[in-house]
Amino acid sequence: MAMEITQALLAAQSPDGQVRTAAESNLKQFQEQNLPHFLLSLSAELVNEQKPPESRRLAGILLKNSLDAKDSFRKEQLTKQWVTVDPAIKSQIKEALLTTLASQVSDARSTASQVIAKVASIEIPRKEWQDLIGKLLANMTTKETPASLKQATLQSLGYVCEEVSPSDLEQDQVNAILTAVVQGMNQAEHGFEVRLAAIRALYNALDFAQTNFENEMERNYIMKVVCETAVSKEPEIRQAAFECLVSVASIYYGVLEPYMQTLFNLTANSIRGDEEQVALQAIEFWSTVCDEEIAIQEECAGADEGNSVLHFRFVEKALHVLVPVLLETLLKQEEDQDQDDGMWNLSMAGGTCLGLVARTVGDAVVPLVMPFVQANITKSDWRSHEAATFAFGSILEGPSVEKLAPMVHNGLDFLLSAMKDPSSHVRDTTAWTLSRIFEILHSPSGTIIDQSNLPKIMTVLLESIRDVPNVAEKVCGAIYFLAQGYEDAGSASSVLTPYLGNIITALLSTADRADASSNRLWSSAYETLNEVVRCSNIPENANMIGQLLHEILKRLGQTMELEIVSTDDKERQSNLQALLCGVIQVIIQTLNGSEESLPVILQSADQMMVMFLRVFACHSSTVHEEAMLAIGALAYTTGQEFAKYMPEFYKYLERGLQNFEEYQVCSISVGVVGDICRAMDDKVLPYCDGIMSVLLKDLSNALLHRSVKPPIFSCFGDIALAIGEQFEKYLPFVIPMLQGAAELSTQIECTDEDTEEYVNQLRRGIFEAYSGILQGFKNAKADLMLPHAGHLLQFTEAVFKDKNRDEGVTKAAVAMLGDLADALGPNLKLLFKDCTFHAEFLGECFQSDDDQLRETATWTQGMIRRVLASKRRCVWVVYHRMRCVFVCFIHLGGFSVAEWQRFASFGRGFIHDAFAWDHFSVAKVHLMVIHV
Repeated sequence: MAMEITQALLAAQSPDGQVRTAAESNLKQFQEQNLPHFLLSLSAELVNEQKPPESRRLAGILLKNSLDAKDSFRKEQLTKQWVTVDPAIKSQIKEALLTTLASQVSDARSTASQVIAKVASIEIPRKEWQDLIGKLLANMTTKETPASLKQATLQSLGYVCEEVSPSDLEQDQVNAILTAVVQGMNQAEHGFEVRLAAIRALYNALDFAQTNFENEMERNYIMKVVCETAVSKEPEIRQAAFECLVSVASIYYGVLEPYMQTLFNLTANSIRGDEEQVALQAIEFWSTVCDEEIAIQEECAGADEGNSVLHFRFVEKALHVLVPVLLETLLKQEEDQDQDDGMWNLSMAGGTCLGLVARTVGDAVVPLVMPFVQANITKSDWRSHEAATFAFGSILEGPSVEKLAPMVHNGLDFLLSAMKDPSSHVRDTTAWTLSRIFEILHSPSGTIIDQSNLPKIMTVLLESIRDVPNVAEKVCGAIYFLAQGYEDAGSASSVLTPYLGNIITALLSTADRADASSNRLWSSAYETLNEVVRCSNIPENANMIGQLLHEILKRLGQTMELEIVSTDDKERQSNLQALLCGVIQVIIQTLNGSEESLPVILQSADQMMVMFLRVFACHSSTVHEEAMLAIGALAYTTGQEFAKYMPEFYKYLERGLQNFEEYQVCSISVGVVGDICRAMDDKVLPYCDGIMSVLLKDLSNALLHRSVKPPIFSCFGDIALAIGEQFEKYLPFVIPMLQGAAELSTQIECTDEDTEEYVNQLRRGIFEAYSGILQGFKNAKADLMLPHAGHLLQFTEAVFKDKNRDEGVTKAAVAMLGDLADALGPNLKLLFKDCTFHAEFLGECFQSDDDQLRETATWTQGMIRRVLASKRRCVWVVYHRMRCVFVCFIHLGGFSVAEWQRFASFGRGFIHDAFAWDHFSVAKVHLMVIHV
């Protein structure tokens, strides 16, 4: 195969499907049978100047894909595979990659740069390939180096900086990289390609430049070169320079002050007169500054007095000149921008930045924007009218309600009338502005919407929902937020009752439109329907919601009859089924909140389950998720009556639990197990062996996405709580899993927010598992958990001391401490006396603003106090002599024989541990039991 690699690579790109499939199969077989030589053959193909460019390009792509993947688990596998490759072969591959940087073929050079970075991302953190940076920099310092090699070298340096962590490179390496990159930006010495590669490399290297930006001289030089580059004659280089400035604003906000006047002039000139791709980055600079200052304001709001955060208020200082520049961009719309949801142009960017400015400075932006609105909103040309409406909608978040309410009141009628404007651009932006008003300013108090204007609002919205799809979609958003404003209104939500039937009819008709499935209108209509149902006044509207349920079930049944002749047809069916299952779930959850409406669900339960089971037969992961969520809601509502559906449903549940490849399905299925346990209690017992077997296999599966593991631990708690003492047979398998996960959670280094969030989720799942087990065993077999109490308290203390602990973990840990004290009672007296951290932990909880956490902490404190105040049913008398410990266990009564035997056994282990902690060398423990 190695001799035929060129032919295989070319055949894998053949337009003939059979030839292409056979070649792909051969390449895959070669990879699986002999990975090291497969990688070596690819690198040899990539470096060989005599080979066709097409085969070299694919060789590089396959080489890169053999080292990296988007999926974290696949990436970890590929990393392990590379690490195990023979060092001699790896050395040959790396030399081939470095040699390819000098290739005459641009694609080969570019691909080699990327593969070098992928190898570096694996090896540099492991302190391997330590001479890589030096070899790359040598290409930049040699006078005879051709421009193409310098360009490829700079690309490689940039990609390496993108792939590795700043902590993986020494400061002298960073200094050398920055020097080479900045020199590469020199217009007098280098041509366009080298300078473009250099400025892009700098963008990736900025994260590494912390020390350099702390040095004023070095910082000044870097900023000078970047600012000079921002006025280069080539637009691609100017764009890349502004991208660097955006990154500088994000990473080094604290050192920007000396450069802000220059930066304002550069960005303002670019926004007003540069090519669009450059001007967009200039706007992005100010959006980034806004983001930083918003974050600083939030941090200041939550910080203790005296903890000052560096806040230069750049946006506030530039406000009077920045806002006019941004308002000018709003008039630079494109003719078809309302038809393309993904379009990004000067107008869209300027409006977005204006919205961030409003959030940053609040009321101060209003007097600067309103003259523009008033001057343009009545003009006949659509650009002026749309720009004025966009400006008004953009500043609704940030300024106070008191500042905005009078203007909204005065302008609401005008906006409603504008929904009939001849221009679809104006109608589109007006509908968006109305949805923003309802989202941000509307509340049950009637500050914006009351009985005087609600009828006109509803009339306009229900008429406009029949407009072109892009306008109708935004009208759906307006109805969504209008309904949401009454979410916590109690009886005040009745004001929507007279319109509910028409709203539901309009939304269903919108979902039925022939042009609805080609864009987001379809999903918008059903999502809005969900929100209207969720926020409706159920006692008044139960019958209407019940009729809606029957209509949705009918529609779900009709999807089974759709003719499927293409993948598009299948996708359309799946999307529609998922949306309908989502509506059913919301209806179930909403009607379940009222005893009067509960019969509506119970009467339709059989029909719903039949439909859900038919949906599972369609084998779509998207539908599987939504149907599972709906079934979870149904199980919660029907309670133990759900048992009659389990024989038929169980096979689909098990299939979902086994679907580790589509981990979202697996995770949702785990959640449904919890719903079923809470609904059925011990009636779930016949299915527990199968469920526990699959869950334990999932935990042992290295390919399972890590996000599924915390819910599985929580599910153990749900199962234990449902079946009580019957959970005992699973304990030998579950406890080691929980203890291993607890140990792992203390060892994982939280280097990013995702990892920190995962560790918190994992710990929460562990605590919830223990809580469920303790509660399940409380009345019969609580002493089974006694040997694990010490480990559990140690783990809880470690979590308490972790500064990255979030509130969800805190709640779960405190609840578990209460369950532990409640279940094991006086047996824990000595342990709680030794582990005094709980007092400080509970004290922290009492200072929380969360009422539920304070309530849980109060209950836990009571449980622990009861333990500490309890009268012991035994007395330990302990003394040691000649490396032997003599223990007298005086039994005061109240124990069964089995209980005191287990407790005595626990005591022997406890004494061993206690003396080991005190550094005694204990040869033997002698135990004597005296019954009193």
